[in-house]
Amino acid sequence: MKKVLTLGLSLLAFTGFAQKTILHCGSLIDVKTQTVLKNRSIVVEGKKIVSVSEGYLSPSKGDVVINLKDRTVMPGLIDSHVHLESETNPGAYLDRFVKNPGDVAYQALVYANKNLMAGFTTVRDLGGSHVVISLRNAINKSLVEGPRVFTAGVTIGTTGGHADDSNGINETFKKDLGPEDGVVNGIADAAKAVRQRYKEGSDLIKITATGGVLSYAKDGSGAQFTDEEVRTIVQTAKDYGFKVAAHAHGKEGMKRAVLGGVSSIEHGTYMDEEVMELMKKMGTYYVPTVIAGRSVADSSKIPNYYPEMVAKKAAAIGPIIQGTFGKAYKAGVKIAFGTDAGVFGHGKNGYEFILMNEAGMPVLEAIKSATVNAADLLGQSDLIGSIEVGKAADIIAVPGDPVADVKLMTKVNFVMKDGKVYKN
Repeated sequence: MKKVLTLGLSLLAFTGFAQKTILHCGSLIDVKTQTVLKNRSIVVEGKKIVSVSEGYLSPSKGDVVINLKDRTVMPGLIDSHVHLESETNPGAYLDRFVKNPGDVAYQALVYANKNLMAGFTTVRDLGGSHVVISLRNAINKSLVEGPRVFTAGVTIGTTGGHADDSNGINETFKKDLGPEDGVVNGIADAAKAVRQRYKEGSDLIKITATGGVLSYAKDGSGAQFTDEEVRTIVQTAKDYGFKVAAHAHGKEGMKRAVLGGVSSIEHGTYMDEEVMELMKKMGTYYVPTVIAGRSVADSSKIPNYYPEMVAKKAAAIGPIIQGTFGKAYKAGVKIAFGTDAGVFGHGKNGYEFILMNEAGMPVLEAIKSATVNAADLLGQSDLIGSIEVGKAADIIAVPGDPVADVKLMTKVNFVMKDGKVYKN
């Protein structure tokens, strides 16, 4: 029987037969034009979209039909800022002492799956260890399930800065970290750190242009790189085919990063009109992570959730981001959707749409920021970001009309990635 089945499959392949999946879509969002199309059929063959047409196509023999007539269909979402290796918890500051790389890898797999099930078929991981590089490779080889991952690997920072993992450690364990660990001082270190990320297999570079909220250091917004260091990182990254994302809360650090040529500013808490105009001039994307600000501000109110030093920064910086985002959107700064998932619970990424909408961005524009714009930021517009012939079959759906009720973006109930259905 096994030989007969094998022969049958071989004959099908020889005759050019290929099973197709037809999605009957009641509503389909054209993210490029921000319009909602009614009664459409999407035909998927293998990992690709092969046609998008009006009406409900009748299947040929062997085709699979998926009924999404009562749902709104859109491209798979892209989260431009996640941390797949971790998730907020009161004991997070002990994790680096008690968890081995294997422990981190297993939890990263769980967190990656939560992002996929929430409708985020692609994520940009902005800072962790070599674990996420291995996870990306395993997903690409179909060894495990998860979203399409683009990762910065180890974040690049300065001594004592937001990305210096030795901050707050007892002197017995503390050491002077260097470029291999993502810690730089001067232009030679800066270039070496970028080359090290290339050697390790990163997809992009992430720097901490200013202090941050959750690092065990008192400064949450001051500039932490010189102009020359930023320019060296960006130029070296360009030589190696990398884009650069810059974590930044304070104005001076943002200015140095934007003028230095980074592709995106992450968080941007204290961004003002001068920085906004500079970003528009340079074409720099803004990845706001509004939900992260809301989440850390809420957690700071819980006794002993964060160390006292961190709780003060979270309470001060967290509530500001939503207002900054609203001003940046109205000013015309380019927006790419990103949440900082890991700072809050993975799989809750869709709540960012609600907060963006509260700040004044229409729902369809918010969805565009998580598809067309985010794909552009990644340099992957030819592959993902819209439902078009020849692109990856990354397709999701929500029940009902998200334009009328943005909360539906947290209720994704159909997920297809690369033509495979993961949730329906």
